[in-house]
Amino acid sequence: MSAPLRGRRVGPPKGGPLSNTLAILFSLVWIFPIYWMVNTAFKPRSEALTETPLFLPESPTLDNFDAAINQTSFLVDLRNSLIVVGGTVLLAILLGIFAAAALSRFRFRGRRTIMVVILVVQMLPASALLIPTFMVFNELGLLGTYFGLILAYVALVLPFSVWVMRGFFIAIPVEIEEAARIDGASTWQVLTRILFPLVAPGVIATSIFAFITAWNDYLIAYTFMKDQSQYTLPVWLASFSTPLTGTDFGGQMAGSVIFSLPVVVFFLLIQRKLVSGMSAGAVKG
Repeated sequence: MSAPLRGRRVGPPKGGPLSNTLAILFSLVWIFPIYWMVNTAFKPRSEALTETPLFLPESPTLDNFDAAINQTSFLVDLRNSLIVVGGTVLLAILLGIFAAAALSRFRFRGRRTIMVVILVVQMLPASALLIPTFMVFNELGLLGTYFGLILAYVALVLPFSVWVMRGFFIAIPVEIEEAARIDGASTWQVLTRILFPLVAPGVIATSIFAFITAWNDYLIAYTFMKDQSQYTLPVWLASFSTPLTGTDFGGQMAGSVIFSLPVVVFFLLIQRKLVSGMSAGAVKG
């Protein structure tokens, strides 16, 4: 028998020519709208409206970005978005982590019913819940308030948050908790010092989903907020298209680039922590 090979690194399996070609084509199809958005953002209005598409601007300009940022409502809507998104992420994580811990670690009457209800709510489209939520919030006097909009977004992302973090809690061996209890740890200490740090990747994944959902939403913000001074950035993007002046494609694309940057930056900041946390959880100590 031949001796086993040593010192040779085993990398991931390489795909064949067909799979590599399909992957490249898929990537090009996916990235082309982003490229066209950035390309149009640097075009003057005359180039953005040409019948023959220009794949590179002939006279690049920053006027579109200047016009977008200098709009009177930009800073106000940016502030509104930051308030609403920050509140949504914090509240979704806080409620989701405790709900997931209860559903995965405790046995109580109605636990299965609650999990089924959460799953059913997650399956419903957000538009189907818009009118009932609007009527309830109107009766409670929450329309036109930051807190009401935050609650609407939390209700939208909480089912997903609970299911994701519940999976992380279930993956934690029960023996870890038993060892902590033998050492004299209380239930609260087990949750805060043992379980919560181990589900950090789930918290990060939940924060990404909550951030993107609250940041990108247009319909709920436009419907629930009564005053224009309370609108968020997705509603601000719609202001580039009016019945009188038509659509300012250059300004709208420049605004879209500005609008997309916080999501990209937020994901890049926590991507390494997400990957390292999942990798650490896959290695036995």
